[in-house]
Amino acid sequence: MGDGAGKVPDQRGLFASAKGLLGTGVTLIHNRLELLGVELAEERVRLVSMLAYGGGAFLCIAAGLIFLAIFLTVLLWDSNRLLALGIFSALFLGAGVASLMLAMSLGRSGSKLFSASLAELRKDRDALSAGSVTKPQ
Repeated sequence: MGDGAGKVPDQRGLFASAKGLLGTGVTLIHNRLELLGVELAEERVRLVSMLAYGGGAFLCIAAGLIFLAIFLTVLLWDSNRLLALGIFSALFLGAGVASLMLAMSLGRSGSKLFSASLAELRKDRDALSAGSVTKPQ
């Protein structure tokens, strides 16, 4: 009976293993939450940029239209005022169109919110279903 055949598993080893598994799980969740926070910050920057470009486009196009109206009014008058008003109109309208194009480009690119988190969670799920848990980074 002293051969250890009916021996109860070592409770300390089981506790240490469970503690290690819990620590790995907490680390994994912590990393995923940090990634989620980074993605939220990136999305906020994208939305603020889109609003800024949209606002800039609105202001520049509005100013360009005002200068265009003045330009057409002064078109019937003498000479040198036309050049200044034409240049201002072209600059404001050009800046407005460029800002609008940038805002539309940002809007079309779509949101990448949570894409990295979802990819990492997919990796975690695949690793767990394969039975091999890799150490989180």
